[in-house]
Amino acid sequence: MSELTHFDAAGAAHMVDVGGKDETRRVAVASGRIRMQPATLALIRAGTAAKGDVLGVARIAAIQAAKKTSELIPLCHPLALTRVAVDFALIDAASAVECTVQAETLGRTGVEMEALTAVQIGLLTIYDMCKAVDRGMTIEAVRLLEKHGGKSGSFVAG
Repeated sequence: MSELTHFDAAGAAHMVDVGGKDETRRVAVASGRIRMQPATLALIRAGTAAKGDVLGVARIAAIQAAKKTSELIPLCHPLALTRVAVDFALIDAASAVECTVQAETLGRTGVEMEALTAVQIGLLTIYDMCKAVDRGMTIEAVRLLEKHGGKSGSFVAG
């Protein structure tokens, strides 16, 4: 396992210096899901939730979260994202909505945190918009699925 990079030799937290890295195309894909009552999933599918288009609002929230990741996570670098794609899948068998985000940039550091942050905020937005009818929703299985680019190469979850 590699050493932690966000600590200097004295053990103090610091922002990693990426100035010497080459700019490359960086891509990360993350996903997660929110489980709910079947009736809540039916409201989302029908578009009849009291607050409106749940998935449409959650998509915009996820994109905005990716753009603001460096403001939320102290040691993340601000990135010029070139693309953020947000997809939702309604899974009847699990009574869940799955969110998958692909974030991309041309830069010196990866976009894993942007993809993961976008997934979390997209799912939290679904919770916020549906909590009046289902406070027992559970967010789970948020994880990095893959990342490409940079010196460390590619990672694909098993």
